[in-house]
Amino acid sequence: MLMSLDHTFLKDRQRREREGHPTNIAVRIHRALSWLNRAESCQEDDDARFIFLWIAFNAAYANEIDEYGRFTEQELFRNFIKRLVTLDNDRVLYEMVWTEFSSSIRVLLDNQFVFGPFWQFQNKKITEQEWKTKFANSNAVANKALGTHNTERVLTIIFARLYVLRNQLVHGGATWNSRVNRAQVRDGANILGKLVPYIIQILLDNPNELWGEACYPVVDA
Repeated sequence: MLMSLDHTFLKDRQRREREGHPTNIAVRIHRALSWLNRAESCQEDDDARFIFLWIAFNAAYANEIDEYGRFTEQELFRNFIKRLVTLDNDRVLYEMVWTEFSSSIRVLLDNQFVFGPFWQFQNKKITEQEWKTKFANSNAVANKALGTHNTERVLTIIFARLYVLRNQLVHGGATWNSRVNRAQVRDGANILGKLVPYIIQILLDNPNELWGEACYPVVDA
């Protein structure tokens, strides 16, 4: 059984250890914790909780502004997930994927509304058959990863789906508290609500790794 992590627990640890942290990781952790704290105050608002949790995740992985010229955002978080899994010595991400919410992951995978090509079809950029074929192929890859306990691949696919939901909400492609997208917003917020605290914990466990410069570094005015 995984220990439950929340902002209070992680913030107490961060206060004890932050003096020994390099500036770049100290900024990442401080920012991520601030948004996790905000997300935890939105238990009755899944839209806000999902957005604040995504910002917390973003604060943890985003690199210096220069990186955006060389990598897409999805490439950045794919690389970040790979590093997290490599550094997950206590296998908390593994345990979470396979014991905490393997069923909710399958539900999310079956939801076409968080699959990018589905919206390409809605916008008449590809055919119905094309998006359905892509959906079937993507889920076949995901199910194979689930079957072989490939944590990195599963998390990468899940975050790619959640990124579609992130875009829908952040770019104004949904109504607040809309009944038509409640399932994916609720499931996405619940998955991020479990994952983000453990991601922050892995950062705290590995402050001397080369994480790169934080995006928008703190500047003294």
